[in-house]
Amino acid sequence: MEFTLREIAARVGGDISGNPDLVITGVSEIQNSAPGTITFMGNMQYKKYISDTTASAIFVSNPDHLSGKNGIIVENPQLAIAKTLRLFHPEPEVNKTVRKGTNIHPDSKIGENVMIEPGATIENDAIIGRESWIGSNVYIGPDVIIGEHCRLYPNVTVYREIEIGNRVIIHSGTVIGCDGFGFVPGENIHEKIPQTGNVVIGDDVEIGSNTAIDRATIGSTKIGDMTKIDNLVHIGHNVNIGKGCLITAQVGIAGSVTIGSYCTFGGQAGVVPHVTIGDKSTFAAKSGITKSMAGGKTYAGYPAREIRDHHKREALIAEISRMRQKLDQLLNARKED
Repeated sequence: MEFTLREIAARVGGDISGNPDLVITGVSEIQNSAPGTITFMGNMQYKKYISDTTASAIFVSNPDHLSGKNGIIVENPQLAIAKTLRLFHPEPEVNKTVRKGTNIHPDSKIGENVMIEPGATIENDAIIGRESWIGSNVYIGPDVIIGEHCRLYPNVTVYREIEIGNRVIIHSGTVIGCDGFGFVPGENIHEKIPQTGNVVIGDDVEIGSNTAIDRATIGSTKIGDMTKIDNLVHIGHNVNIGKGCLITAQVGIAGSVTIGSYCTFGGQAGVVPHVTIGDKSTFAAKSGITKSMAGGKTYAGYPAREIRDHHKREALIAEISRMRQKLDQLLNARKED
């Protein structure tokens, strides 16, 4: 598969610098490049590789960075390379058929051109939208609704009464709709609170491997359109996540949290129950969110604070440590005298 620089520029919406008829046969990393490929400089720390790269063309945001090489100038080189990767590696066509070895309840409804792999189980009154793909050993419980053009990879489990939108991708080992962690402590027993709600997942959501999204106690746990969830994430019961959020690996969100749209959570961030997080909030890795947070700000630390306050606190702690060392040196010198 090959494309000219002109064809690639048209696909990504960029301006060509150099030979528009240059043939590109693939994509490579800027520090591990190969002739005939196109690469990108998405971060200034990679500028040092431009002079030595053997790639035939480079995506850059500033034409001065090309240093006379062929390239395409775009606003966001990382976005451009993502679109180019899809150009060279389109989604493989799946054989739209129900394979032998499936267990499909007669009262379920399977849309047109759906692929269901061996070992999958579809329970009664489940609905699978057209052009969707259900991988091997996927379990889809009663009354589940799955939209069109969805991809559920092998060993995904979807409990009863879950609603999944269109173009949703769920990777292997993930569980949607397990019971939330609800117990009333007693003297001799912790009484389990029945988890009677469901999970509602919007359109264009992607969920990584081995993630758990709990069903609501009452009502719905909700994941908004375009939200992307990484591997090994836990989302508790009755959580409401807005549109376009990015939630990276090992994040834990406790029950009844409301998260606005376009929020970002770094790895291992944690959120306590019953708090509200405003739109466009960003949390650094390992942040501990212990109270409600206003939107449009970046936070870090435990407990999470605005990042400038976090840095001031870290600097103060470091200064106190240095002062303590100097004080110990003075005391030791006095003892010697």
